[in-house]
Amino acid sequence: MSELIIDRLQVYAVGPETARFAWAEGMAEQFMTNTLVRVTTRDGLEGVGAAASYSETGFDRAVAETLRHQLPLLLGQSAHEREALWQRLHDLNLPKAPQAHSAIDIALWDLAAKAAGLPLYRMLGGRRSRILSYASTPLLPSVEAYLEFIDSLQSEGFTAVKLHCWCRPDRDLPLVRAVHKHAAGGLSLMLDVEQRYSREQALPAARLLEELGFIWFEAPLVDTDLEGYRELRARVDVPILPAGNWILDLRSIAQAIERGCWSSVRVDATIAGGITPTLKVMALAEANAMTTELQCWGYTLTQAANLHLMLARGNCTYFEQPVPYPAFEAGSLDVIRTDAEGYVHAPPGNGLGIRVDWEATEAASFLRYEITGDPQNVDLTVKED
Repeated sequence: MSELIIDRLQVYAVGPETARFAWAEGMAEQFMTNTLVRVTTRDGLEGVGAAASYSETGFDRAVAETLRHQLPLLLGQSAHEREALWQRLHDLNLPKAPQAHSAIDIALWDLAAKAAGLPLYRMLGGRRSRILSYASTPLLPSVEAYLEFIDSLQSEGFTAVKLHCWCRPDRDLPLVRAVHKHAAGGLSLMLDVEQRYSREQALPAARLLEELGFIWFEAPLVDTDLEGYRELRARVDVPILPAGNWILDLRSIAQAIERGCWSSVRVDATIAGGITPTLKVMALAEANAMTTELQCWGYTLTQAANLHLMLARGNCTYFEQPVPYPAFEAGSLDVIRTDAEGYVHAPPGNGLGIRVDWEATEAASFLRYEITGDPQNVDLTVKED
């Protein structure tokens, strides 16, 4: 068995020219950066991980610049020792861009699964090979636009839709009623208000969603308002989920579960530190009879990391499918799309199972560098466009 000793690391901060979206009123259309980490071993095996980041005024360099200081610690180390490497990179001083740590960990798991000759979900446990998906919409200009978009989604096979909306109750609640009436029981529905409601706004909205039979109400309050979440959940029966972007570490999640703040746990492996800690989060949720509804908003590699976790474990009910498709598929030769029955399937290859279009990735990279050499004498080369 190969020791998987790491001797080359490459970073690509990629800013593809794709359609841009917002998911709340007052939010500019977002630049979505895809930062990739490519790990190569002495015997030529390779793993890739990636994470998306979002900004209003231009593509984001923060994740790539954070990686510049983390990656030298991997040189000469074995990708088999993922837990040890995760702990080594876990900085207890000040917070850093969390996607950096995540992308590294995902790349190491991709590498290890490829070396084992297995799809990642099977290496992690292999509970199933497909899962129902929901279409996760961007912000659209009008109720009529949502209804038209939902018709097209249903025609493609979707059986569930999550609405990203204006995040203003005076506009959102009429939308919710209109979509519910239009769907006429033919769709499972969720609402995500992106942490933008007050406690006073969230309660009547939750009661309406309960009345209409929505599957869940996502991010009604800022993630850190745990008392607000606890109070809201105690007063309604519709499932209440956090955004999943701010409370990421295992101990804090355990405390929120103990206080009864959420109906399900929600994180994203590309933000929460990678595969290694997200497996623990899912186990913690399962031990408390809860599902873990993982985020998948982002490019194909982001989707794939979370999909493999869902397929490996049984306590996740839906895959989040960002739509429209093309904007989220840049740089990948293999893509993840919902089938005519409303399911997504495991990618066909080993590891993450996603082949990267390296020519397109390099062409769209605005920052690129490579780290090689002896761990004590790092050779850092940088190419910037």
